[in-house]
Amino acid sequence: MSRELPQQMQVVEISAPGGPEVLRIATRPLPRPLAGEVLIKVVAAGVNGPDLMQRKGLYPPPAGAPDLPGLEVSGTIVAAGDQVRRWTIGDQLTALTNGGGYAEYCTVDARHCLPIPKGIELRDAASLPETFFTVWSNVFMGARLAAGETLLVHGGAGGIGTTAIQLGKAFGAKVVATDSPEARCRICRELGADRVIDYRQEDYVEILRQEGGANVILDIVGGPNIERNFKAATHDARIIQLAFALGSKVELNLMPVMLKRLTYTGSTLRTRSPAFKASIAQELEARVWPLIESGRIKPVVHAAFPLAEAAKAHSLMESGAHIGKIVLTVA
Repeated sequence: MSRELPQQMQVVEISAPGGPEVLRIATRPLPRPLAGEVLIKVVAAGVNGPDLMQRKGLYPPPAGAPDLPGLEVSGTIVAAGDQVRRWTIGDQLTALTNGGGYAEYCTVDARHCLPIPKGIELRDAASLPETFFTVWSNVFMGARLAAGETLLVHGGAGGIGTTAIQLGKAFGAKVVATDSPEARCRICRELGADRVIDYRQEDYVEILRQEGGANVILDIVGGPNIERNFKAATHDARIIQLAFALGSKVELNLMPVMLKRLTYTGSTLRTRSPAFKASIAQELEARVWPLIESGRIKPVVHAAFPLAEAAKAHSLMESGAHIGKIVLTVA
């Protein structure tokens, strides 16, 4: 490692499972990039639902992963391990991490790095990897959403939702989004959703049934939505469960799964193999990054907090008052 780099760095640790107040600034040794890895001087780190779950003790890091939260960063490469071919010291990029993003420096598998799309600020690029990797791998690689199909996105104004709406529209789907209140619904319409349902005012099941049902459903809500999604789905629909804001334990009538030939699946990205994540990165760079550079798709960043104010960022995300993504900035 270069002598010009510090030996220590500031990080945000989880002192104990609990609320946002358990996040604290600490000092740790600088990580060293292994073969195939790069060391990034972090400019910004995205804040995501899995970070909140990890803070609560509900989403432990996989074996070998850093115990620090933070699943996406943007910044500059300052060191590289053996077998890194594409990237060089000084390159600016954004990357999907396996943890450790809430820090001044972070090591990342070089295959999970992507160039900064032209026209996107380095800070805002930190908001891209986690949601774009998640939506692309589940909705397009997994569920194989096709042009002309209907995509139902729950929580359309959140980080996953704003990404899913834009990707669905860009690839020719009809997009229906649910959210509330009206300010969040308006964001969904501005991002291109064909129909936006205020779930406190309207019944999304009845509306989808009138319109022929949804072919692909992306849900972060769970709870009562699980069985209602079966009703809103058309035959041969694919339902993807990414989170359970209203709970994961429910009593279900599974008959519609059989009668409609539904596919109901869930996913967590962090535990997928490095090779699979690398394949997602390749597809995103080839098929999605050009759409970002052309302005057809844009990152939606609601707020940025200094690294030391990670607790405030988590509190905001848990309040549900944010639109799109929240990032932490590193001085």
